[in-house]
Amino acid sequence: MLRRTLDLLAPALETPGATVVDCTLGMGGHSEALLSAFPAVRLIGLDRDPAALELAGERLAPYADRTSLVHAVYDELPDVLARLGVPTVQGVLFDLGVSSLQLDEADRGFAYAQDAPLDMRMDQTKGLSAAEVLNTYAPGDLVRILRAYGEEKQARRIVAAVVREREKEPFTRSARLVEVIREALPQAAKRTGGNPAKRTFQALRIEVNGELAVLERALPAALDALAVGGRMVVLAYHSLEDRLVKQVFAGGASSTAPPGLPVVPEQYQPRLKLLTRGAEQASEEEIAQNRRAAPVRLRAAQRIREAG
Repeated sequence: MLRRTLDLLAPALETPGATVVDCTLGMGGHSEALLSAFPAVRLIGLDRDPAALELAGERLAPYADRTSLVHAVYDELPDVLARLGVPTVQGVLFDLGVSSLQLDEADRGFAYAQDAPLDMRMDQTKGLSAAEVLNTYAPGDLVRILRAYGEEKQARRIVAAVVREREKEPFTRSARLVEVIREALPQAAKRTGGNPAKRTFQALRIEVNGELAVLERALPAALDALAVGGRMVVLAYHSLEDRLVKQVFAGGASSTAPPGLPVVPEQYQPRLKLLTRGAEQASEEEIAQNRRAAPVRLRAAQRIREAG
């Protein structure tokens, strides 16, 4: 949905001196398109993955005079902008989830389709790995994670199998976890919804990287950083992310006035205007070219007034 993203951000980025933040830099594909499409724009790119930053830096080298690439998680945006001396920005982009770099590098452990060390950290320099979560969390906490972050109906059955297996030998590889999940599920559950390990891997990844908690902090912070007239585009890849985005955007686009006021004062007026009707999805043509676009949900909003 690159073209749609550029079109939605364009009215804000064509203003003189515009700055756009790519909060999920990855390998720099979106950033390269933004810098190419808007020759005067300044770009700030954030990523928690040092490997991604290095690759993006090489890709964006022709635009080095207009880019600032920062090793940071996107909820650190206010601190990054303060360090760079940027009070407000005109555009913000979030392309959530796992990058192609992380999925395609087998030793990162994100993909359930290939055997790899159970890591799943987007920044491998800090935090617990997926293996450590599986091997050390209490059964009740594992059930909670699988239900909350993976929407896994068979969470208790899977966790019971994991606990039995980890007592024999700690988990270290993804293939063993996939096999344990397959054996734990009833036949009916294996016949629906693709790979039976998909939801468990999603849940572990979200827990390891604190993704929803980070997003919950990052969205309001990014909206606060937007100048009036500035625009934000968010690409979400599962219902939990999309629900959060929907709630934050809907809250910003609603009046906060007490009911019954004959005239709504300025400080209660909505500060956001929604630019998409619900969530937009990738076209069949784009999905045919890139199957990873199939789950994407795009939402966009514009800042229309200062904070009250």
